[in-house]
Amino acid sequence: MSVVSSVLVPYASYLRVYEPLAAFREPERGHWTRYAMRSDLPTAQDELRRSLAGLVPTPPVAVPVHESGDAFVAVVDGVICVCPWRTRMRGWLAMSELGSLFPATVLDAVLPPVVRGQAAADHERWAERNPDARPWIRTTVWHVPVRWFVLFDDEERECVTAGAVGADGGRMLRYRTPMVQARRRLARALRTLRETADEGPLTEGLVEVGRWLEEFHPRAMVELDYGGLVHALSGEQLAADRSAADVAEGIAALRSGDGEAAGVAYGRLADRWRAVRDLQSSN
Repeated sequence: MSVVSSVLVPYASYLRVYEPLAAFREPERGHWTRYAMRSDLPTAQDELRRSLAGLVPTPPVAVPVHESGDAFVAVVDGVICVCPWRTRMRGWLAMSELGSLFPATVLDAVLPPVVRGQAAADHERWAERNPDARPWIRTTVWHVPVRWFVLFDDEERECVTAGAVGADGGRMLRYRTPMVQARRRLARALRTLRETADEGPLTEGLVEVGRWLEEFHPRAMVELDYGGLVHALSGEQLAADRSAADVAEGIAALRSGDGEAAGVAYGRLADRWRAVRDLQSSN
């Protein structure tokens, strides 16, 4: 898990890609084939606990010394797919975002400058040897980016509002879709935005996500997981959350030239997520 989500646990959401075993070269393919057969596969909560463990020592371990050999596993249409954690890589990538999330004094207290400096130097050396590396998991805190919802349809929504919050197998909200569908929806939305609106953050974000998705196998699966955000939402709020539907409705309205309807759909989405993000600064 990234440094950002470790510090702000547990209010993080995730965009994950699960690739079929055929997407990996040997010897990694063999590793994941054997790994998927295990009976004790770790869960998202296990990943979270391991990330937090690195913050306990003094000085804290900002980024794991060794790369994780773990992954999430899913069976898609009878095909085993894996989503490698790549915890170390994601930790390095998250380091670059910390400055925009914390005041300098808070950041220095959580991760001293010497710790961040060493991690940055390690990343630079690693990146020179691995210029094409990319993560299978993206993480954000206190919200789900609008551009992520573009990839999914409301019918792909899976929601469980019962159960103990934070417990494995308890409350959750996620979307899963084939890679081909995610790419098609993104391309359609991007075309609509370019034809009906000025270039802006959403357009730029879609372009960036599209480039990321192109790195993966065409038979992969894309998953949006609300993760720890279910801790910040009541069961009623989860049940009422149709964010992917709101995004699809807004884009369809733009395509048909109905700017007013697009504004209404976007307003619902903005109000919902503004209420969640406001919790970040509340006592």
